[in-house]
Amino acid sequence: MTSPRLAVRALIVEEGRLLLVNAYPDGRSDLWCAPGGGVEVGADLASNLRREVHEETGLSVDVGGLALVNEFHNPDTGFHQVELFFRARVSGGRIDPAWRDPDAIVTERRFFAPDELKAVRFKPDSLPAIAFGTVPEAQYDPLERMII
Repeated sequence: MTSPRLAVRALIVEEGRLLLVNAYPDGRSDLWCAPGGGVEVGADLASNLRREVHEETGLSVDVGGLALVNEFHNPDTGFHQVELFFRARVSGGRIDPAWRDPDAIVTERRFFAPDELKAVRFKPDSLPAIAFGTVPEAQYDPLERMII
C-alpha cells in the first residue's frame, strides 16, 4: 500500500445507545466498530457514508458534522487507514436481523448503551467519549470540483 486508505464511519446514537457493527466475515473477531467503510473516488464523503451504512445495516441516514479523525496502522501488514467519523441520524429503515451485508463482511449490528460497552471490544478507544460526550464538531468543507 502506497498511501493510507480513507474510510468514513457513522456515529449513530438513538435513545442513548450507539450503533456498532461486527465487521468480520464469519464473526472471526469479537471487535466492534461504527458502521462505515472505504471511500470511493469521485463521490463526496457523505454519499460514501450513506452507501456504507446502508450496505452494512439496511438503514438510511442523514449525515451530520465531523466528530473525529482516527488513524490506525498494522506494522505487520503495512495496512494504514485514516477514518473520518461523522455524526449521523437514522432517516429510514430499522435494524432487521434478516438483513445481509451484500459484501458478507458485517455479521452483526446492534445498539449499545454506554455501560454495555464495558463488556465488548471496540475501536477506537475514544468512541464512547466522542459518541456520548459533548465534544464539539469539527468543520467539514464538502467536496468541490477543482477549477484550474
